[in-house]
Amino acid sequence: MSDTKVIFVAFAIEDERQRDFLKGQSLSPRKPYEFIDMSVKEAYDSGWKDKVRTRIKRSDGVIVLVSKNSKASEGQKWEIQCAKEEKKPVRGIWAYSDDRTDIPGVTTYVWNDKNISDFIDSL
Repeated sequence: MSDTKVIFVAFAIEDERQRDFLKGQSLSPRKPYEFIDMSVKEAYDSGWKDKVRTRIKRSDGVIVLVSKNSKASEGQKWEIQCAKEEKKPVRGIWAYSDDRTDIPGVTTYVWNDKNISDFIDSL
């Protein structure tokens, strides 16, 4: 299973259900990959940040679930910044069909299997 791609998922806690839907896609038949995240409902302390950085370093890439909730999510903003610092490929995926929030510096695509698979396959 050493060929398994590891994808870190950055999302606002309010979009936890969308994260669950995304993780459900890993059950689809294709090259093996695994989604990981560091969701928390509490304050982001230095211990959490250290754990996130370690997980991002071990990841092949980062998918950012983008929504109106992203604008206020300090944890998600930090995860994106960390991914960029660690030079990990980042792909934004709009979490909802009726929400086209823009996060500066994150190229965002419509949520569909092709856009997600193409990103994973490019890693």
